[in-house]
Amino acid sequence: MKKLLLALLFIFGWLGVRAAGGETVRGRVLCDGRGVEGVWVSDGIGFARTDKKGVYTLPTDADSRFVFVCVPAGYDAPVEGGVVRFHHPLPAGDAACDFTLLRRKGDDRRYNLAVIADPQIWFRKEFPQFEASMEDLAGTVRSLGVPVQGLCCGDITAVDHSFYGSYNEIVARTGIPFRYVMGNHDMTLYGRSHESSFTKFEATYGPCYYSFDIGRIHYVMLNDNFYIGRDYFYIGYLDERQLRWLERDLEHVEPGRTVVVCLHIPTSCEKRDRDQFSYAGISETMTNHPALYKLLEPYNVHILSGHTHTTSNQQITPHLYEHVIPALSGAWWQGPLCTDGTPAGYALFEIEGDSIRWHYRSTGRPADYQIRLYDGRQIPQFAGYAVANIWASDPSWRVEFFIDGVKCGEAERFKTLDPDAQRLYGNKEALEHKWISATPADHFYRVPLPDGARRIEVVATDRFGQTSRAAIDTE
Repeated sequence: MKKLLLALLFIFGWLGVRAAGGETVRGRVLCDGRGVEGVWVSDGIGFARTDKKGVYTLPTDADSRFVFVCVPAGYDAPVEGGVVRFHHPLPAGDAACDFTLLRRKGDDRRYNLAVIADPQIWFRKEFPQFEASMEDLAGTVRSLGVPVQGLCCGDITAVDHSFYGSYNEIVARTGIPFRYVMGNHDMTLYGRSHESSFTKFEATYGPCYYSFDIGRIHYVMLNDNFYIGRDYFYIGYLDERQLRWLERDLEHVEPGRTVVVCLHIPTSCEKRDRDQFSYAGISETMTNHPALYKLLEPYNVHILSGHTHTTSNQQITPHLYEHVIPALSGAWWQGPLCTDGTPAGYALFEIEGDSIRWHYRSTGRPADYQIRLYDGRQIPQFAGYAVANIWASDPSWRVEFFIDGVKCGEAERFKTLDPDAQRLYGNKEALEHKWISATPADHFYRVPLPDGARRIEVVATDRFGQTSRAAIDTE
């Protein structure tokens, strides 16, 4: 009998049934004073669903820190001080835990999603640059004339978490509700374990993993920064608690739907990351990405990540695409370019039903600014070639070069360093962060450049048929 009891305790513990010491939380989910039926509420382990009166009963885990509502389609959560309030700290005893939702106006199946990554403010003097970038983003989305939601892929600040308040004030002025995931710079450092690393982020923004729906899209926000309990070191890794919770969360999402996953450290930046594990890259990409991919197999998935301050767009499988979003801060506010030559900026996703279209906007630039063109006669590393850095591209783009009006053969996509990034970040004396350097990327294209060429032009067409152009006239 004793052995049977121990076995049952082990099984129930593994399945995530409420741990000893957990509370049973009860409450209501309301909109306009009336209960909302069918809303999922979670403590980060288990789930409960509201009844016809909006009432839920949720047994919670002893280690849970929050109770949060998975905001359903057609609704939003209140925004206070620039922070979406979909959560409450886990209440003690028999205290009720109620949630208020707001009815969205109109049809929420058509909207824009503005995505930023790595604002990463180091010094208070950088706030004016951040504010200008957010004003640019707000002006862009206002011009589109449809509702907009915002996501941030982490690294909100760099070292000083007291900046969160000033940051949130600026975001609030845009009128865009932003939701957040943690970055490695949002970790609370110098604790003894990973479990100590959430505190400062969660004190401001709530749980470090959660989900919600807007229209037909299911969104999942995850924390893949695994603090190893030494100084500021971390790896890209999803712990079992999150994977188990995600597995349960996706049980409520019918196969074939579109799911958007947002996290900080990319699951992959190139095919090599998926083909071969490397200890050297354990802080650059998620080490256990196969487990995440497996859970996401039944869905059409877009992964949004940041962390690298570079661009990488990959069709990982026919139903899985990862967008590594360049840094809003460029190279940590030290220059207007990311280290791969991508201009500082943000991504815009146009959502209609299950359909997603996307493009990248460089801060302070028009929508069709997607290319920087180089004449190899002036850039020794590109000698003999005309080269285009088309930062938002992926291999599905059609890239056409014209030399003196004559169309060239097929352009070769290759990996290299951006000359302008090399120039900006090669002079260490001009940088406050001496470790910044240009980094290679694979979004470059080249064709042979004959002697005597007078005009170089490139036309790039993305998978949606949108075209961008750049040209150089030489003497």
